[in-house]
Amino acid sequence: MSKKNSYLGPLFIIGILFFVMGFVTWVNGTLITFFKKAFSLDNTSSYLVTFAFFISYTVMAIPCSMVLKKTGFKNGMSLALGVMAVGTLIFIPAAEMASYPLFLVGLFTIGIGLTVLQTASNPYATILGPRESAAQRISIMGIANKSAGIFSQIIFGKLLLAGASTGDPKAELDKVAMPYLVLTAVLIALALIIRMSKGLVEVSEEEDDAPAAAQQATAQKTSVLQFPNLVLGVLALFCYVGAEVIAGDTIISYGVSLGFPEEEARLFGTYTLYGMMTGYLLGIVLIPKYVSQQAYLKFSAILGLVVTVIAVNSTGFTSVLCIAILGFANAVIWPALWPLALSGLGKFTKIASALLVMGISGGAVLPLVYGSIADSIGSTQKAYWILVPLYIYMLYFGYIGHKKKSW
Repeated sequence: MSKKNSYLGPLFIIGILFFVMGFVTWVNGTLITFFKKAFSLDNTSSYLVTFAFFISYTVMAIPCSMVLKKTGFKNGMSLALGVMAVGTLIFIPAAEMASYPLFLVGLFTIGIGLTVLQTASNPYATILGPRESAAQRISIMGIANKSAGIFSQIIFGKLLLAGASTGDPKAELDKVAMPYLVLTAVLIALALIIRMSKGLVEVSEEEDDAPAAAQQATAQKTSVLQFPNLVLGVLALFCYVGAEVIAGDTIISYGVSLGFPEEEARLFGTYTLYGMMTGYLLGIVLIPKYVSQQAYLKFSAILGLVVTVIAVNSTGFTSVLCIAILGFANAVIWPALWPLALSGLGKFTKIASALLVMGISGGAVLPLVYGSIADSIGSTQKAYWILVPLYIYMLYFGYIGHKKKSW
């Protein structure tokens, strides 16, 4: 498919998929607080929610790239929605059995489906138009993603956290059954719609707008690991997703730990998402006309460092607000990282995309580390120091790492 052809139709469909991804991903912050209360968990155990959800990206990214080679982007997306439906359906027996491990199995299964969606949709949005404006297109996708996250946190926060506790763990867990049954039906319907859609067409991963000399250099390489910008980009994505998930999924529990009532704290996660949406909107306006993807990435990493230091040295709502502002700082890092890491990959784009998706496992590992630190030192606030080295590495990638074309 030529880049000169219109890509607004396919991009709209991809936007719907990003909305779905956001809806099922950003409810995790609510689930962490909900399960922590229902199962009387410590911080570390409660963050197994994010571990189970995001570790699937590491386990399944390479197999999912192989699936996409067989199915193509369109059928792979439809399959992914079906797998996610299986995961949401597992929540029903998990609630009936009051089984935290079974809930984690459901989250892992949802994560498998999301792995396929991420592996297909991000390079799809990148390849559909000019690479220098890829961050702009992915920012638009990010708005769809975070809008869905706001809706999911408001809806599930109201269903799961608002109101007085029944005092009966089984009755509390029953609250998730109907919402996840409805979510299952929606995912199945979307899978069928995508399957039958004529709006999504296959794009070639080998289309490359790099200079001829760069394309020739790519053709001579035999392994995806020969691209430093990709390898360093995977690690940057690992750091970024860990920072993003910590900022988005810990803020509700953090607010509760500071003494805010659950009725108020349940909305704190939406503050982070509003911050991210603001960042995306700025990215759409500024990139690439006024500022480059690289420059915005560097600005975001510096802002993240500054706000983190303020968060761990302030008190009350000021500290909570700083964690929410991290959403603004994080917003354009993801859409800037993808095109920088995939630059010049040509025929290696799909496997490179799978490796980048594996970097999403930062959302599994780093929140768990945050929870462990918080438990060991007895402070959910001081545990946010873990964010500092993450932003430092992202700053390195923005300045130096993405420019490396050989080892």
